[in-house]
Amino acid sequence: MTAAPANPHAVPRWLLPRELAGFVVDEPRRRRTARDWAVDTILFLAALGALLAEAGGTPYYGDAVPAWMHTADPFVGLAACAALWWRRRYPVAVAAVVFVAFMIGSTAVVAGLVAVLTVAVHREWLVAVTVAGVYLAPSLWFTYAHPPPDVPLQVALVTISLMFVVPLIWGMAVRARRQLVVTLRRDAERAVRDQRHRLDDARRAERARIAREMHDTLAHRISLISVHAGALAYRTSQAEAGAGRPLDPADVGTAVDVIHGNARRALAELGDVLAVLRTDASDADTGPPQPQIADIARLVADARAVGQRVTYELACEEPESLRPAVQRTIYRTVQEGLTNARKHAPDTLVTVRITGHPGDAVLVTVTNPLPLSPPPQPIPGAGVGLAGLSERAALDGGTLTHGPTDGDHFRMTTRLPWPPP
Repeated sequence: MTAAPANPHAVPRWLLPRELAGFVVDEPRRRRTARDWAVDTILFLAALGALLAEAGGTPYYGDAVPAWMHTADPFVGLAACAALWWRRRYPVAVAAVVFVAFMIGSTAVVAGLVAVLTVAVHREWLVAVTVAGVYLAPSLWFTYAHPPPDVPLQVALVTISLMFVVPLIWGMAVRARRQLVVTLRRDAERAVRDQRHRLDDARRAERARIAREMHDTLAHRISLISVHAGALAYRTSQAEAGAGRPLDPADVGTAVDVIHGNARRALAELGDVLAVLRTDASDADTGPPQPQIADIARLVADARAVGQRVTYELACEEPESLRPAVQRTIYRTVQEGLTNARKHAPDTLVTVRITGHPGDAVLVTVTNPLPLSPPPQPIPGAGVGLAGLSERAALDGGTLTHGPTDGDHFRMTTRLPWPPP
């Protein structure tokens, strides 16, 4: 089994975040990609650098907070930086831990911004806005109560607001883009699956169409060949056993001519079927002519030529006005009825009757007596002729009924609508 070729336009997995790696690249998702490690390392170093920068000096508000906060500030800031390594798995919990450090000292400011960004990327907007508000509210209150020197209060308040609003909006935008990519990927996969299903359905329908056309077209001719060949073999065996007169060359020649003619017709009809099946719907008019009601007389004549007793009555007004598809279904109904009678009830009288008028419906009835016993040499068949004929009738808006009637006859009736002109 060969592996599927790689997509030359696929994005390398290590360039994607974990949330997209399993969707865009056909590989199982892992906890963290190479890109995630790089981003987490950069953010950790940025938070750690801010901690080192703040730990070396005294903030302007030094006298406004207790001394123990200055002592604990570097340690809680370091804990906040370390907690960032778990921010992808537990964004809200990490934001809560960093918030405690943020409330104690200034060394956790960058870690707090990273926490707000992480919650905005990995959680719904309501959670992200709430976390950002929890960080922003005390920051604004403390800045208002203890404004920085040499900076206007309005500028300080706007700067503090932007410090948390920008990561919030940035994270929400990243989350929205990732969700869009995932949605587009799933829609594309769904479209591919639907297209695959449509192709499978089309293949099954085409196979069914081929089988139906093959059966309807060839079963009749092959049954004629089988009847003549069987009769020739039977008479030959009877002559050899002394139970009948020997066959003269004229009888053999006649039988061979009938077999040869039907074989040629079967091959020709097979070619016509294949030509129709290869023809696109747009080129349907260029294909070989399809059977019509006018061709039923020749069909009955062929059946009579091999010794089948058939009576045919066409009591239909303006049959040429029927749609070609309906005429083809009528022809196939008669063909299937004659073939079935030849297989299961040989030497019986088959009655074919077609009635109808425009604006109502057309009825095709094929009736033959039920045999008293199975035929001595039954002609094999696929057993799907009636099912295929029923599908044909349904496609034309009609129905097919078949079965014993009057206790001793088998009747097959196709009823097809005949819309007014």
